[in-house]
Amino acid sequence: MSATADHAEERTNPAARLGFQPGQVVQELGYDDDAEQALREGIEAVTGTELVDEDHDDVADAVVLWFREEDGDLTDALVDATTMIDEGAPVWLLTPKTGRAGYVEASEIGEAAQTAGLAQTSNVNAGKDWTGSRLVTPKAAKSGKR
Repeated sequence: MSATADHAEERTNPAARLGFQPGQVVQELGYDDDAEQALREGIEAVTGTELVDEDHDDVADAVVLWFREEDGDLTDALVDATTMIDEGAPVWLLTPKTGRAGYVEASEIGEAAQTAGLAQTSNVNAGKDWTGSRLVTPKAAKSGKR
């Protein structure tokens, strides 16, 4: 029965598909009026905390990066997104779906992620107009203590 309840929550709360957990601090970058409000509210409902912005000066458990084609260099945005998270923590890159204003080519996402030192692990439908790509810093990339 709990599996059914979990699936029901995934349908009603898009944030449940992204794997957020209660108590997590999620930093949001690239927010604008076109961002998917239901997803933002869902993340806050799942974590029980408000999203923090680019002025947050402590380590976050995850980053949500809203990015549109006209927002500049995706590699730079991804590198910036990883500055305040631990290795292995996810960066959810949210881009407009195919055919929507600001759409970003999948090949551009893959290239930018690789250049930024991130691995793409999954994609999800993040709302009516947005697709989410889960990117992580490989844990194996950690440097040893010297």
